[in-house]
Amino acid sequence: QQIGAVPARSSVYVLPNTEQCREDFEWIRSEIVALGGDATVFAADAISVGGSEDIEAVFRRTREQDYRMLKGQIDRLLSARNRPRSGAAKGRLTSRSLRLLRDRLTAIERVDFFGAPGRAEAGAALASLELAVSGRRSAPRRAGAPPLSAGSFTGRRWVTRPRPGVDRMACAWLIRALIDPDATFGFTEQPAEADVPFDMYAGEFSHHGDSCTFEVLVDRFGLDRPALLKVGQVVHDLDMKDGKYGIVEAVAVGRIVEGLRTLHADDPTLLEHGIAVFDALARSFESDEQTSRSARAKRSPRRAGRHS
Repeated sequence: QQIGAVPARSSVYVLPNTEQCREDFEWIRSEIVALGGDATVFAADAISVGGSEDIEAVFRRTREQDYRMLKGQIDRLLSARNRPRSGAAKGRLTSRSLRLLRDRLTAIERVDFFGAPGRAEAGAALASLELAVSGRRSAPRRAGAPPLSAGSFTGRRWVTRPRPGVDRMACAWLIRALIDPDATFGFTEQPAEADVPFDMYAGEFSHHGDSCTFEVLVDRFGLDRPALLKVGQVVHDLDMKDGKYGIVEAVAVGRIVEGLRTLHADDPTLLEHGIAVFDALARSFESDEQTSRSARAKRSPRRAGRHS
């Protein structure tokens, strides 16, 4: 169940025939064999009278049930917050639950191969609960301000404070990847007039309201790639230290960043290694999205099954 497999018949489980799914099944098969059992991984064009459509319906129905159950949990927590009780008790209840709920939603999304109903509703309910807990919304783009044009920032020198950390590393990756591919970076407390400062203590590209600098850059340049949302949530939790999103990857990313800061005394070298970390993180999130889209796009894909 953790890898998203659904039963097709007695002792036969099915996943889409993707590289990751095949690897998941192979690991399970090896564990079964090591314990003295018998298991086989195989691919099939169809395993029911109705063909692949029947199996896709089973996947959607199973994930829809998961989303509904999660939304039910969230709705009960929201209702509990409206009951008369001390504010401290409410805070303890929801803060303890938010991280588990966010992890659960992420886990369901990763195995939602065919776009099951209920995802948006569960996500919206969780966002409402997170807002109820924090009492804050992310700072919106300034009223009436159109997105900035990346073309106006080509070949610029972007400067920030010495000893970059998680927010500045992520910003540097974003700048080079999607805003200014020819960007150079400098480290100073006093930017020159031609410099573009970011994550300084003042300026347009810095913290605003409930948003870290990475989130501000994404918003101001109108960037809407799905992976950027997940990267932004990781950066937010680490930089703002408010546990707003409870992203499971945040702890590991934070450890890696601290390790890089220990390893590299030279700021340009440190930043380049940090850029590589966030490039890898974003590609990982993009891979999740591509796998999900590919599985949904295939109308009659081959399936990988396991028989034990």
